[in-house]
Amino acid sequence: QVQLVESGGGLVQAGDSLRLSCAASGRTFTYYPMGWFRQAPGKEREFVAVDNWKDGNTYYADSVKGRFTISRDGAKDTVDLQMNSLKPEDTAVYYCAAGSRLNSGLALFRESTYIYWGQGTQVTVSS
Repeated sequence: QVQLVESGGGLVQAGDSLRLSCAASGRTFTYYPMGWFRQAPGKEREFVAVDNWKDGNTYYADSVKGRFTISRDGAKDTVDLQMNSLKPEDTAVYYCAAGSRLNSGLALFRESTYIYWGQGTQVTVSS
């Protein structure tokens, strides 16, 4: 019954912006990490960003820091990713993910921390 559904992906040109959204249902995640991973063809899934209630912080991969902003509405169990100044190397399937427990530190960057995953939304950035 737990579902995470992403939306907002698309095809854009380098330098453009996109806003991804993720809506959760079937469970509340107010106090647990919610964030984004991405996976490019032929590559492993990598961490992008997370909003972590436990320590009150947001964290970003170095590759997106300063360009992407994660925001969250805990009451609605939604999490967005505002992506600015997109680059071709940002091309990937973006996945929304949610944890099931309080976490902090390095655990926030590991796939195993996140129990629930969305189906993914494609982001393609042309040069």
